[in-house]
Amino acid sequence: MKKSHKAAMVALSLGFALVKYSKNKDGKMTLLNAVHQQDLHAVKKLVRAGADLDQQNDRGRTPLMIATYNHDVEIAKMLIDLGGDVNIQDDMQNTPFLYAAAEGYLDILKLMIQADADPTVTDRYGNTALIPAAEHGNLDALNLLLNKTEIDVNHINNLGWTALLEAIILGDGRKKYQECIRKLLQHKANPNIADKDGVTPIEHAEKLGYKEIEVLLKKYTY
Repeated sequence: MKKSHKAAMVALSLGFALVKYSKNKDGKMTLLNAVHQQDLHAVKKLVRAGADLDQQNDRGRTPLMIATYNHDVEIAKMLIDLGGDVNIQDDMQNTPFLYAAAEGYLDILKLMIQADADPTVTDRYGNTALIPAAEHGNLDALNLLLNKTEIDVNHINNLGWTALLEAIILGDGRKKYQECIRKLLQHKANPNIADKDGVTPIEHAEKLGYKEIEVLLKKYTY
């Protein structure tokens, strides 16, 4: 696959319209475009010239948000170090912190935590960063969030699910999910919080045949 075609496909998969990242009316490169193109030299030049670090495109995406979607650690770090706002949400209600946790971009997630990203912010589904990390069975992201932030382990999203319920219902019951569930329970996840239908985590585990998780949950149920 040609590089230009591959870049276009990646952009489209992230919801970017390439035309939105063209040069401005004066024919000059914009910071949003430079970050999207992952052109570090151009980004540095534009920042030195006083470009607004928190400018947003028509989808509400800042340069830092775009760098996070690109998993561009170098540019993301530079923008954070220069004072880019880590808490601005785009039109999908993502922040760099939320997206990095959901995708398991640990290097960027660490940068966000160091920059004091808001752990209470939620996405369009009402999820904190902890819930998609649990859904994906991402133990490393889970550990970072639980140990390095004040995130609410028992936050309930729009579906009525906690991170614990998410890991059970949307997981596959195998080792990585068992370890995520163990870690959540060790950090005071409440195994008695049921979903909107009144079904508890243990009952979900029983229905799904996740015997190891069922035994684990019973140790923490009161």
